[in-house]
Amino acid sequence: MSDDSRVIRCDAFRWRGIEVKPYKEEGAAPFRGVTRQTLLELSFVTRYFEVEPGGYSTLERHRHPHSVVILRGTGEVVLGGERHTIAPFDCVYVAPGAVHQFRATGEEPLGFLCVVDRERDRPEAVEA
Repeated sequence: MSDDSRVIRCDAFRWRGIEVKPYKEEGAAPFRGVTRQTLLELSFVTRYFEVEPGGYSTLERHRHPHSVVILRGTGEVVLGGERHTIAPFDCVYVAPGAVHQFRATGEEPLGFLCVVDRERDRPEAVEA
């Protein structure tokens, strides 16, 4: 049995040895100023997303749930038809099928961890 246990060090919200990638490919549903780092891929996936000030993720829905913990910045999350302000250490549960979007409203990036199942459906973009 191998022991793959490890510590992934973080400096200024960038994890060492983990590539910073675009949030999605260009031409996907509208978004602006979002990057991602995939930290762990087990039976679940832990990712760090960062949204630049004034940026936003895609307005979308999935059949799988999300667990999100805000680490830095301020913003808002659209859940269904409601907007909620979010700040560091707030925890957001995105239920299966819920329309959702994250927006950075402050002067620094909005950074959050997002945990989802490894096996999951693709996002479905939603019209605003």
